[in-house]
Amino acid sequence: MPATEHRPVALITGASSGIGETFARELSARGYDLILVARRADRLHTLAAELPHSDILVADLATDEGVTAVEQAIVNCPHLELLVNNAGFGTLKRFWEADLDGQERMHKLHVMAAMRLTHAALGAMVPRGHGGVINVSSVAAFGQTEGNVSYCATKAWMNAFTQGLDIELRGAGSAVRVQALCPGYTLSEFHDTLGVDRGNIPGWMWLKADAVVEASLRGLERGEVIVIPGAIYKVGAAIMQRLSHGMRRRIGKPGKLGKDKRV
Repeated sequence: MPATEHRPVALITGASSGIGETFARELSARGYDLILVARRADRLHTLAAELPHSDILVADLATDEGVTAVEQAIVNCPHLELLVNNAGFGTLKRFWEADLDGQERMHKLHVMAAMRLTHAALGAMVPRGHGGVINVSSVAAFGQTEGNVSYCATKAWMNAFTQGLDIELRGAGSAVRVQALCPGYTLSEFHDTLGVDRGNIPGWMWLKADAVVEASLRGLERGEVIVIPGAIYKVGAAIMQRLSHGMRRRIGKPGKLGKDKRV
């Protein structure tokens, strides 16, 4: 379904569940046309049937073919106002014991896909003088925990990449905004698929996906480059950035180390 004329368009990756689905529902309520991207066609069809003015694109962004398809969708969308790079997955396994293919796919998805799609989006947004890109990162970007080496590293790259883009955009006098959204534990399928036992995490540490999305969109309106939803996570991120490497080594495992998981 082509975008309705004069309505802003948001393209959301990883839109089939969790934070991505919540972004889709909130942006639809705000009057956006949607391009919903994910690997699971059935989930996308179900969501698109509920949200008006929605198009779907089934793509695996850990592959060149998938990224190319979404790049082309961005180039062909003259009213793209917002790109949400949300697709991602995690593992709970020591790096040298983890499946190498899974680790490589994580870097392709979190780093290369986000970089390429952002390049395509900014190439159109900057000349128009408006638009925005939200890179869904994580509080894991501010530290390292055992079993999450690649996940933490790729999210740290995402934060640095976003901050660098902001410096360039401001230096160029552009009104286009970029943001790295850094949520903590969020009630979604992500941690369930990863194999994290919710019972091992105190209830007050869990965020609702709609609160995460609300904080992100409010922060984007304010021009906030790093958005960390929840006071506890703001404090935690500040502390993590000040800890020595020796102190970080004493932090416990985030959960039972097991197989690679993807959402």
